[in-house]
Amino acid sequence: MSNLKTLLLILSLLLVPVVFSEPEAVQHLLRRLDSNRAPASLQEAAAQALLSRLLPTHVSSFVFKIVPMDVCHGHSCFILANYNLSSKHGPEIMIKGTTGVELASGLHWYLKYWCGAHISWDKTGGAQIASIPNPGSLPPVKDEGVMIQRPVPWNYYQNVVTSSYSFVWWDWERWEKETDWMALQGINLPLAFTGQEAIWQKVFMDFNISKKDLNDFFGGPAFLAWARMGNLHAWGGPLSQNWLDQQLRLQKQILSRMLELGMTPVLPSFSGNVPASLKKIRPSANITKLGDWNTVNGDPRWCCTYLLDPSDPLFVELGAAFIKQQIKEYGDVTDIYNCDTFNENSPPTTDPAYISSLGAAVYKAMSEGDKDAVWLMQGWLFYSDSAFWKPPQMKALLHSVPFGKMIVLDLFADSKPIWKTSSQFYGTPYVWCLLHNFGGNIEMYGILDAVSSGPVDARISNNSTMVGVGMCMEGIEHNPVVYELMSEMAFRSQKVKVQEWLKLYSHRRYGKAVHEVEAAWEILHQTIYNCTDGIADHNTDFIVKFPDWDPEPNHKSNTPKRNRMQMILDLDVKRRFLLQDSSSELPQAHLWYSTPEVINALKLFIDAGTNFSGSLTFRYDLVDLTRQALSKLANQVYTNAVIAFREKDVDACRYHGQKFVQLIKDIDMLLASDDNFLLGTWLESAKKLAVDPHERRQYEWNARTQVTMWYDNTKTNQSKLHDYANKFWSGLLESYYLPRASSYFNYLLKSLTENKKFKLEDWRREWILFSNNWQEGTGIYPVKAKGDALAISELLYQKYFS
Repeated sequence: MSNLKTLLLILSLLLVPVVFSEPEAVQHLLRRLDSNRAPASLQEAAAQALLSRLLPTHVSSFVFKIVPMDVCHGHSCFILANYNLSSKHGPEIMIKGTTGVELASGLHWYLKYWCGAHISWDKTGGAQIASIPNPGSLPPVKDEGVMIQRPVPWNYYQNVVTSSYSFVWWDWERWEKETDWMALQGINLPLAFTGQEAIWQKVFMDFNISKKDLNDFFGGPAFLAWARMGNLHAWGGPLSQNWLDQQLRLQKQILSRMLELGMTPVLPSFSGNVPASLKKIRPSANITKLGDWNTVNGDPRWCCTYLLDPSDPLFVELGAAFIKQQIKEYGDVTDIYNCDTFNENSPPTTDPAYISSLGAAVYKAMSEGDKDAVWLMQGWLFYSDSAFWKPPQMKALLHSVPFGKMIVLDLFADSKPIWKTSSQFYGTPYVWCLLHNFGGNIEMYGILDAVSSGPVDARISNNSTMVGVGMCMEGIEHNPVVYELMSEMAFRSQKVKVQEWLKLYSHRRYGKAVHEVEAAWEILHQTIYNCTDGIADHNTDFIVKFPDWDPEPNHKSNTPKRNRMQMILDLDVKRRFLLQDSSSELPQAHLWYSTPEVINALKLFIDAGTNFSGSLTFRYDLVDLTRQALSKLANQVYTNAVIAFREKDVDACRYHGQKFVQLIKDIDMLLASDDNFLLGTWLESAKKLAVDPHERRQYEWNARTQVTMWYDNTKTNQSKLHDYANKFWSGLLESYYLPRASSYFNYLLKSLTENKKFKLEDWRREWILFSNNWQEGTGIYPVKAKGDALAISELLYQKYFS
């Protein structure tokens, strides 16, 4: 009888779900993920292969070894130690780590802080490895070795739109470089969104949705992120079967490499976005047609998508099918899934009970596909729709799933941290994230002091639930200083003294110490990289985001209030620019620093230039800084032109208009001197993926449209998202932005000389027709730099600032 009771007790324990406290739940998740990692030998081999790609001359200089967390006192870590310093040909440095990512991070840390090397994206100058000593001469570490621990378990990477703004045209060669970069930066929790449309095709076809129906559902290649989120459908499409198959193959390569390095990929899950045809196939399903998202006039060809309510049983059925199909294609590669059902799409009621039921249904769809599923959610909604997400609604959503089954990304913590105002997300584990960039815009910008202290303040705060740091920029390959510092915060338990760090950073990045450059970076730290006005980085410089308004005095602009607020900032232009003051009713581009100080920094860079002949990292920063100074000057020149127009001063209006146009030409010439600022590279990478002329035209149109008009327009109304993804690229300035500005200033002058009102609608009609034709164009643009960047920068400095 006692045996029977014991058996019943055991069975009852097996049937009752284990409930963990919050810290226990996270630790349980970490142990499960760790137990599922690739074998140690495979991770070690992956680290060795990374070394051979990065530094083939030193493949025998390092030994990699995976060690258990016990060696690191229960944390993830890497350990640097001497191996055999007397050897001139064999291994010199031993790197131990808890995963392949830790091994790569340890290598990067050693190369930086012992060898003075620097590694950034190729498009921001690439690697500076000339300072690394030859094999047999590597600097030793302390006799007892050096251990660097992670203060928090995870280092997350990507925004759900990075896949469209930056990754869209990548092949495996480029992705391999990115996974190497991720591992070197310590990223162990990357988003893996490539190829999901091929999975959805298989799932939806099982629900009797045809390929033709999906042509109206999937967006084009450059707009997939917003089709996935249910903002639009069909825009830029349809997707060919070649694209679907190609991207699925690519995803398998990406996942394979991530797993070899010991990363935990984050896969997509079902958010409720469904094809319109499902409403006919399942008429009883609770499917709602959503409202307009940024179209000009609600064109049904791409406006107003359909959302399946999470409370409907079909939601769980579809969501589980999608998870299972991914597991079938990729294997059991993760337990963490992203879902942003309520991102820019509020529930129909503020009732906490209803919101809780929706959250529970979203999680149920995941868990029925993967019993160990954990929901990773972007916390953007709590900032962007704060009027809806008050404490009761936030708690209802965050507590709608079991403890440990949800992780929130505090997406905008560098500027608008939610953890501070939400009692640490009401006990839910979260990742402190740097958002930093919108639309992949090119602008020097950042808040280095916030990056160096924010994650530490969050982690050591009372009752902290922080479990990671992350980088969630909408677009990558810019501002390398920001991302290098942010990556280091994954391994730093103390705040960084930024000024000291920048001194070392400049030494590493350029390969030597030069006083002028050190002084320049001191200025940049306190100006460009000290944006404390609370306004996010979305480049509104007038060259790339031209004001679409009526310049007549006292004219009420029809620009939406939200956009006007971004333009019309109460800034002391006179103090910052030391140029002509301007009326507060005029558009103002974002300016948060003293431009004369930054011009002084530029002069220091130019003066130091002869010390860095052949340095790609220096060339990139010099070109970027020159571009930054000139683009801010152009903002004031535009304002001066409009003031002259209002004062009916024809000569002054003509002078400033011509100066603005000349600035565009000169900046284009400057950008042409560096391979990393070329429109041609973007367009050619798009065309390279095509297998026939039709795809080639479609992909090029997608690439051209995303960086210009972005979305639909009418004959006299630009897209509401025009210039959202603006770029300072040579070729784009001269062929696109310059004709727009020239046309506008011609209309200003014509208005003055004919003594008539400015014909805004006529200008729009002319400009929009030009833009539409440009988007359809097939002109070839250079993919190789021309000109001497230092000589051009010096010439332009003398021309505009001396």
